[in-house]
Amino acid sequence: MSANLTGQQTKGLSELWKRLRFVLFAVIVYRIGTHIPVPGIDPDKLASIFQQGQGTILDLFNMFSGGALERMSIMALNIMPYITSSIIMSLMEGTNPSLKKRFREEGEEGRRLRTAYVRYGTVALALLQATGLALGLQNQGLALDPGPIFQLIAVVSLVTGTVFLMWLGELVTERGIGNGISIIIFSSIVAGLPRAIGQAFEGARQGDINLLLLLSIALVAVVAVAFIVWVERGQRRVTVNYARRQQGRKMVQGQTSYLPMKINQAGVIPAIFASSLLLFPASASTWFGQGQGFEWLQEISLALSPGQPLYVILFSVLIAFFCFFYTALQFDSKDISENLRRSGAYLPGIRPGEQTADYIDQVMTRLTVWGSGYLILV
Repeated sequence: MSANLTGQQTKGLSELWKRLRFVLFAVIVYRIGTHIPVPGIDPDKLASIFQQGQGTILDLFNMFSGGALERMSIMALNIMPYITSSIIMSLMEGTNPSLKKRFREEGEEGRRLRTAYVRYGTVALALLQATGLALGLQNQGLALDPGPIFQLIAVVSLVTGTVFLMWLGELVTERGIGNGISIIIFSSIVAGLPRAIGQAFEGARQGDINLLLLLSIALVAVVAVAFIVWVERGQRRVTVNYARRQQGRKMVQGQTSYLPMKINQAGVIPAIFASSLLLFPASASTWFGQGQGFEWLQEISLALSPGQPLYVILFSVLIAFFCFFYTALQFDSKDISENLRRSGAYLPGIRPGEQTADYIDQVMTRLTVWGSGYLILV
């Protein structure tokens, strides 16, 4: 038995290592892709624009693209069209119960249909954003040979990069570990971390940055990570009792269990959705704001820069909205109540059925209030 268990453990570790290697390979391929530029771009003018745009929404968008935007690579749009398409599909499910019911009742076929709709939406949004970006590049004087040919090449390159990333993310989800899209976003954000740490230590060495301040920032980062882990592991346990039931000729005594409900049921999705919605209009204003008659777009870009009051307010409101919206999509209290009733379970002091669903919904609503506040704080 021990040898059999050891063999199973070895097989499990081998499968885990295989999946980890695939994730690493996919991330390397993605990082290589961020260095393949769109043909026909003036690199000197592009570098000058990003030098002037440090600390603005353009800098934030570049961070989410893993530096692909400042190099104007074929993956400059990154996975944002896919995320936006997912948001639209979620909104359609929330406002169209029949569509939501169809996706759920058809099982695997329904999931495939939903995935297909998200893919079509991704391509359509990528075409729209790529066209806008190509026109913006021309307006900024970044095209070496402006004209329809440049626009066509730029659009095809950018859309191809986005579709490839979407395919790569789905492949990581299937053959790797975790959600492939989330891994791509994570690798994009941490890609600039080594350079930032190096610049911080170099600044401390030269005396430009106070060493005590640097250590304080590191301490705050450690405390923040510990706080996040603590909250993510936190849950409200609702007591569930099982009535006595007969199995064969024996009467089985009722048991007591619990229904775990997470504080942050929506995960990091609300923050990603909120960022995507804020980045889309701000990026458009960045590229077109310099054109004649579009000066008002530049004002929007400045108002939506990270740290500005309007940005903080909108970001907080959007996170709170998507916390409740996404939780409502993923957590159906009526389904849970019905499953409890079918299994002979009930909540102490609460009638099965509608009252149970209402109670579960109230508990989750209170948890979501705290969860949204936690996400906004982080």
